[in-house]
Amino acid sequence: MFGTSGIRGEIGDEVTAELALSVGRALASEGYERVVVGRDVRESGTILVDALTAGVRECGGDVLEVGVAPTPTVARGVSWLEADAGVVITASHNPAKDNGIKLWSASGQAFDTERRAAIADRVENERYDLESWTGLGDRKRHEGLLERHAEAIRETVGDLEGLHVVVDVGNGAGSVTADTLVELGCSVRTLNAQQDGRFPGRPSEPNAETLEDLQQLVGATDADLGVAHDGDSDRMVAVDDRGRFVPKDLLLALFAREMAGDGERVAAPVDTSLAVDDTLSAAGATVTRTAVGDVYVAERATEPDVVFGGEPSGAWIWPDETLCPDGPLAACKLAAMAARDGPLGEMVDDLETYPIRRTSIDVEDRAAVMERVEETVRDRELEVDALDGLRIDHGDGWTLVRPSGTEPVVRITAEARDPERAEALFEDARGIVAAAADAVASVGAE
Repeated sequence: MFGTSGIRGEIGDEVTAELALSVGRALASEGYERVVVGRDVRESGTILVDALTAGVRECGGDVLEVGVAPTPTVARGVSWLEADAGVVITASHNPAKDNGIKLWSASGQAFDTERRAAIADRVENERYDLESWTGLGDRKRHEGLLERHAEAIRETVGDLEGLHVVVDVGNGAGSVTADTLVELGCSVRTLNAQQDGRFPGRPSEPNAETLEDLQQLVGATDADLGVAHDGDSDRMVAVDDRGRFVPKDLLLALFAREMAGDGERVAAPVDTSLAVDDTLSAAGATVTRTAVGDVYVAERATEPDVVFGGEPSGAWIWPDETLCPDGPLAACKLAAMAARDGPLGEMVDDLETYPIRRTSIDVEDRAAVMERVEETVRDRELEVDALDGLRIDHGDGWTLVRPSGTEPVVRITAEARDPERAEALFEDARGIVAAAADAVASVGAE
């Protein structure tokens, strides 16, 4: 029911009003009596908000509805409004046909494994504590949460007078970024600033391929940097002052270097580049690796010596401020770094980069293939981390073999400081997976 970032799928198929009603009922039945509810710009969200809100109220919970808002705004709002939980109706960077449900605790952290399991159990077994007509909860509209989010960012970032920033909102909920940058003294231009859940300006996921307009505009003007969000603005990626897309591993390295000092740690998933390790090593800091998914990065970021958490998807977490990936905060933090230490392009060029190879292999049985791959690598007495898939540390490089959570494929990633070594590690890992897949297919054909 829950993936690594909540519930997500196609409207009318995996995600329905019936499902939203059930999740709302489960939340209130689990004791979440006061729930903040917001949504991204998808029109289907209005239906899901109504259904989920009805479920919460039906089991005695009260709802504070905040309307269209970024996911981090709602996540922060749980504690600001003295609520017990938060819900964002969003499919994040997915296409317009999708929608979903993200759940947030009072700490601003996404529901952990235990809390997700409790909700899923109630939904799957229809265990709800329905109230009589005298015990139904209320639904009230709350205004001002976007302004409070902007104020919180301003307090932590400070003045940015004279900086020129282009913000690609992606037709999503992230207008708070442009508003906040203006209030901080920046000169701001926007792209795709009109809210439209069809995402007509570009696909919702911000990456090098979808941000051509942003790259061209920044490169053709005197802008110091460009930033871009996905549909619910929990993600933030960047374009430097020369109009070049900043690789997300290098963006992670920049944020990590800014935050971590001697003896401190940065949380990052198992597929993070060695560039982050080497950047932190120079500062006496280290990477602590997590499973892939910002929910796992956030869980690790609760540990006392972890000062920052990031995922190369574009999710950035400052645990002293919020345990939710906060795209608007990340945009303003990056702008502050560029203002103080820039130009951004020179900061990026100062970082080491290493060749990474990636591919996917179609398989019939992911679990069986992964079992055979594990047998092979352990027979070789390699150093294996099975936290999420199989990450093999070769000293001068690493490989990751990981089953997809949504497709019948096994993904392969290899990186090394030397290009030839990276190619050799990649080909070796691909050969192991291909042999395992062939063996499993042969057994199935017998």
